Parts: sequence; C-alpha cells; structure tokens
Amino acid sequence: MAMHKKTRGGGDDGQICTDAQGSIYRIGFARPSKYNGFSPSMLQQLAEAYTELERNERYRVGVIYGIGDHFCAGLDLSKTKLDTDLFPPDCVDPFNLRPPYRRKPLLAAVQGVCYTLGVELALAADIVVAARNTRFSQLEVKRGVMAFGGATIRMIERAGWGNAMRYLLTGDEWDAETSLKYGFIQEIVDTGQQLERIMELAELIACQAPLAVQAMIESARIAQVEGQAAAVLNFQAQMNRLQASEDYQEGINSFLERRDGVFIGR
Repeated sequence: MAMHKKTRGGGDDGQICTDAQGSIYRIGFARPSKYNGFSPSMLQQLAEAYTELERNERYRVGVIYGIGDHFCAGLDLSKTKLDTDLFPPDCVDPFNLRPPYRRKPLLAAVQGVCYTLGVELALAADIVVAARNTRFSQLEVKRGVMAFGGATIRMIERAGWGNAMRYLLTGDEWDAETSLKYGFIQEIVDTGQQLERIMELAELIACQAPLAVQAMIESARIAQVEGQAAAVLNFQAQMNRLQASEDYQEGINSFLERRDGVFIGR
C-alpha cells in the first residue's frame, strides 16, 4: 500500500502524525515523555487531522492510535485551559458531540495508559480494539473537575447508570476485560497486536460501499441524537440517495455475478 506521512507540530508539546495507507487515514499521538498526554497544540492538530479525514474523499476510514507504549494519558492540565470548546469551531469535533458530525467510520487501537481524554476519544470512535495491558480511568473527580468530552453520556449509554458511576465518581482504574464487558471496547488482543488488528477491520470496512457505510453511521447518529422516530422517517430519503448511486448498481451487479463489489463512492 502507498503511504504518505505527515507530522503536525513537534517538540516538548508533542505532535500528531498522520499517514495514508490506501484509503485508510491513520492519526497517531506522539508525546512519549507525557504518556501521549495532550497539549493545546496537539488538540489543534488532532482537530485538523479529523477534518482532513472528513473532507478528503480519498479516505474511507480513519484510525487513531498511540505511538509508543501508551494510547493517551489525557489532557496536560498544566498547559490546558479547561473549556468545552477544546477544538477549533471550524474543524470536525473529535469528541463528535457537535455538528457537523463525522460521516466516515473511525476506529481506535488503544494500549497502556488510556485516561480521561483518551477514554473519551475511544468512546467517540465506532470500533475499539484494546491491548490486554490497557488501563482505563476517567479520573477527573480526583483533579476537581468533571468529564466533558462525552464520558458522562456514553459510559451510561453502554454500561448503565450504576456501572458507569462506579468509575466516574471514584476515578478508579479499570481493565480491558471490564471495558469489554461494558461495551466500551469491542475486542481484546495481545499487547502489541492492537494496531494490526484494527487495521484489519479498517481494511474490511474500506472495501465496502462508502456511501452505504456513511448512511449506516448517519442513521445511527440520527437515532442517537434525535431519537428512533426521526431515524425511521429518514430511511426512505437515505435509500433513495443510495439507489441513485453508481455503487448501488455495482452492488446489484456483483450480487448477480457472484463476486465482490468494487466500489468508487459515487
């Protein structure tokens, strides 16, 4: 596969490293001295990378991962002003809490320390694979603040009130097995295999019809944000758009010819 690398930022404040492997756009976190804890400049770079994924039609799937032994230790509180607008308003929100919502699938590979902002970035992804050694914590209560990147919403959606509050209110760590039980992640793999496995899943998704993949995400998002009735009302409009696409005709042809479809996203 062709790979095109780009590094955003650098120095003591860390950097976001991006590369493209075919139609998969990878976004890596690199600040090893702080366990990949995010500085303000990294937040800016991350939002820019998400926006590039969303706007560049060459990319069908995004992958986020931590470079080194850890995924992300959260925000560097010594450098970051706590503000609900951590990301520039003209960029895609990596927490996926405000419109325009991300259309394209995003997968996450996590390992080592995955705290606060790291947990919330993973919860905002569509599929998460965790290394067996991953340690999770939403420990804001230990620092006198609250989680505002989606954990108070998504942890409760998946684990239920009591199970989520068990960790939100204590700041305790939990392990990969607990994350799998509560639906925070989808798979556990041996440490060191998490990026390879998430790339396998990303490649599988990238082979599907992009417009159909995006319609699936759109429908689920409408149901999540606006409710089930709103999602149902939108079904026909979505189907009409898909049936007018070249990819729909390719899907029919591949079915009749008993072969895999070759989709172009039109």
